[in-house]
Amino acid sequence: MSIDRSRRITFEETADLYNEVRPEYPNELAEDIIHLSALAPDASILEVGCGAGNATIAFAKRGYRLLGIELGEKLTEYARQRCKEFPNTVILQSAFEQWELTPYTFDLAFSADAFHWIQPEIGYPKLIHALNPGGSIALFWHIEPNLQTNWSGALDEIFGKHAPQEQGLRQGIKLEWLENIIRGNLREYCGIEDMTVRTYNWTETYNAEKFLKLLHTYSSLRALDDKTRVALHTEVRNVINQFDGSVENPYQAVLFHANVT
Repeated sequence: MSIDRSRRITFEETADLYNEVRPEYPNELAEDIIHLSALAPDASILEVGCGAGNATIAFAKRGYRLLGIELGEKLTEYARQRCKEFPNTVILQSAFEQWELTPYTFDLAFSADAFHWIQPEIGYPKLIHALNPGGSIALFWHIEPNLQTNWSGALDEIFGKHAPQEQGLRQGIKLEWLENIIRGNLREYCGIEDMTVRTYNWTETYNAEKFLKLLHTYSSLRALDDKTRVALHTEVRNVINQFDGSVENPYQAVLFHANVT
């Protein structure tokens, strides 16, 4: 699986939908990061690629001093609005590569579904330079859920029929593939051998309209021609309506955590 990093700004095109329908992360994931990092109540945190703040909020509401870096202008504003009640949280609009860091400033650096958009030879060393001695790195992503539902098979058939080239998006990122990449990058660019891996499962409820909005937040699906998109959306809506108009969509996230010595 290759990464077209030129597409990372396309999330700005659907910032409104991204803010509306993309799920937040399980509270357990944030608690595990805090525990594994042994964060003090006044810890300083760096988030790379905070998007609309879906992961930011879990740390902001706990009162940590947090700096979020986000490339998109609209997404930056959404994150600022979501965290406006938390004065210790600052959201800065910038490409992480161009952001001028002060070395040895943060106790934790994390990124949610975003760090793959940054060239590893740039991103990983910069994380290390941003961290205090004894700091921690936490990287997490949505991956292919290991739970199949009574409607997911029908959905896979629809993708196979109308957009077979995009079926990998529906199937998601494979855990083993991603773990090998992150482990290798931490070893090569950070000199880190030990890494904790944890997974989290949950579901979100969607009606047809909300699920179609969710699909539209994926950059590769937005690239479909109008005729194909309409046909795909029509069949997806029909499937969801067959299940009384509401379905439980399974999610799985994986956390890669490492302490820097």
